[in-house]
Amino acid sequence: MQNSASRLGRPRDSQIDQAVLVAARELLAEAGYTRVTMDATAARAGVGKAAIYRRFGSKAELLFAAAVHGMDIEPPPDSGSLREDLCAMARIIHERLSSPAAREVIPALLAEMSRDAELAARLQNTFVARERRDLAAIVERALHRGELRRAPDPALAHLLLGGPLFLAPLVTPHPMDSAQLDTVASVVAAGLIAHCGELSSG
Repeated sequence: MQNSASRLGRPRDSQIDQAVLVAARELLAEAGYTRVTMDATAARAGVGKAAIYRRFGSKAELLFAAAVHGMDIEPPPDSGSLREDLCAMARIIHERLSSPAAREVIPALLAEMSRDAELAARLQNTFVARERRDLAAIVERALHRGELRRAPDPALAHLLLGGPLFLAPLVTPHPMDSAQLDTVASVVAAGLIAHCGELSSG
């Protein structure tokens, strides 16, 4: 049986992809995470359940893609500096995590991952790996500009930027504004530069 990375990365019928994700979002809004099923999603999308399982290994993976992001995400355009690239990335992450659908899915998904190590590993190898690839592209730009002497561990960069944004809804009463997002990104950029070293300007 193919793993999730193979399923999520293979060329597929984009119309079916879209129909499945739209159906999942609709059912999520109508019934909530626990009541969404693969059968109901297939019926709403007008496809066979096997078509969904060729794309997603579980309901959890389907609803993450529907509510947060799929595998087709890209890093923001090159702004010319590590700080500005990370500010743009922080806004993107915040937007993804702030939707009602994402706020419904993420707590339930964390609970499932705590009980299912295989699911946690699949998510790490697909969606999380894709997020890290986008951050790696931003880091690569910084290396070419001379802002960094060496590349940081991608997992560390991902944790430093994504961790505060992921935690914010749990510890702050109001959504983060643009100034706060920029501050988080600026601190992360400064930390990465300090950790990985600036090249001498001389």
